Amino acid sequence: MHDHPMPGHPVSDHGGGSWAALLPPAVVALLAVVYVLLVGRASRAGRRPWPRRRTAAFLIGCALLAVALLPPIAPLAHEDFRGHMLQHLLIGMYAPLALVLGAPITVLLRVLPARDARTLTRMLRSRPMALLAHPVTALFLSVGSLAVLYCTPLYNAAAAHPAGHWLLHVHFLVSGCLFAWVIAGPDPAPARPGVRTRLAVLGVAIAVHAVLSQLMYGGFLIDVHAPINQVRGGAEIMYYGGDIAELLLAAALVATWRPRARSRARLRTVAAS
Repeated sequence: MHDHPMPGHPVSDHGGGSWAALLPPAVVALLAVVYVLLVGRASRAGRRPWPRRRTAAFLIGCALLAVALLPPIAPLAHEDFRGHMLQHLLIGMYAPLALVLGAPITVLLRVLPARDARTLTRMLRSRPMALLAHPVTALFLSVGSLAVLYCTPLYNAAAAHPAGHWLLHVHFLVSGCLFAWVIAGPDPAPARPGVRTRLAVLGVAIAVHAVLSQLMYGGFLIDVHAPINQVRGGAEIMYYGGDIAELLLAAALVATWRPRARSRARLRTVAAS
């Protein structure tokens, strides 16, 4: 940890910066519109209407992304490490959980032609996807990469360049969606382990977040060029905000647990014998 000013972000100094800043929220708005259109088509084609809670969850995820990419958070993230950490939590933890709970893959499978749906299903069941969607892989890409980001010069290098800054956003969003999907997503996933195993992986994620935020607060092994008060404030945001996000993910996971169904099956087996 170094008591230096945050690296400047060149986008805000360019004449076309305002247009560039509006592009990501516009893409998020387009994503929301496409999802709503797909839901409408799926509801018309299916026997049952699409659950409103799924639509609400996805739109909340889009709204959280928009909040993270618009003022006041977006400009603050370029000037203050605490703003960066708040933006990271919204893009990498809160928005992904809401987006995943919207079950976008299931919506897509409902509206695709049968041939295309089978192709997508084969892709989901492929070996490369099974490796990518393994909880340990998702844990490394989402939580493990944070240690690489903040304990090496990578964060300072990325924050100093517009392309690196946006690559961080993409990584946070994609890895966050992957982790939320593997742990508690309603969409089909290849070789998804049981609830207990996923809870254990989530527990490791919580522990890593806690350790990293404490190291950040104490200034140990952290390479972030920002004033000490900003780094400590960012550490507190990571600690408490991360805990809340992971508790929400745990709640979504526990909601998928159906122990009663197994108990009923055992009762039927016993009765039949």
